Amino acid sequence: MLIGIKKTPSTKKPSYEEEAHLLKRGFYLIAGVDEAGRGPLAGPVVAGVAMLSPDPCGKWVSLVRDSKLMTPLRREEAFDYLSNNALSVASGVASPNEIDRLGIVPATQLAVKRAIKSMILQPQFLLMDAFPIPTIQIPQKPIVHGDTLCFSIAAASIIAKVTRDRLMDEQHLLYPEYGFTKHKGYGTKDHIRLLAKHGPSPIHRHSFSPIRN
Repeated sequence: MLIGIKKTPSTKKPSYEEEAHLLKRGFYLIAGVDEAGRGPLAGPVVAGVAMLSPDPCGKWVSLVRDSKLMTPLRREEAFDYLSNNALSVASGVASPNEIDRLGIVPATQLAVKRAIKSMILQPQFLLMDAFPIPTIQIPQKPIVHGDTLCFSIAAASIIAKVTRDRLMDEQHLLYPEYGFTKHKGYGTKDHIRLLAKHGPSPIHRHSFSPIRN
């Protein structure tokens, strides 16, 4: 079941408007969904799912933002708070090999499915960042710029981003010559330089340019 994409101007403060509307319709287990790592040259793509208690206020409002607009320290603080206080949070991962084999879009969808499957509470409704996943049999609504506009999706973006950053920090211990702690696998000038010097590692995406070439 899909509800049409909502195109709304971007704002820096997410609201609880979408969740409040769904609560009035009888949906109580509402989860936001977002991903991190579609664009990097190395590492996994990670999906985050966050199911919040109804009408969060106080510290929730001060902590939760689109993860891209937060400092690493604030993301870590928000991640820990969400992990301890949300109804349920989860993450799902698709590996670089799965990205190369399936393509980034199907691999991202696979990560989302894994995240939802691992949740303690199964959602009644999903608020998705930008794109629906028709093969998931849960009512869902995609929202353009959802990680900026929608509170639950912003929370999910924090779960996805922090989880992926921690995974890339772990990979740095195995492959320190690539500097993964600094760029997290994204195609920065320094990463491209180190990639040219050392060649691709086992966690690089061989289907992505310039590695493919």
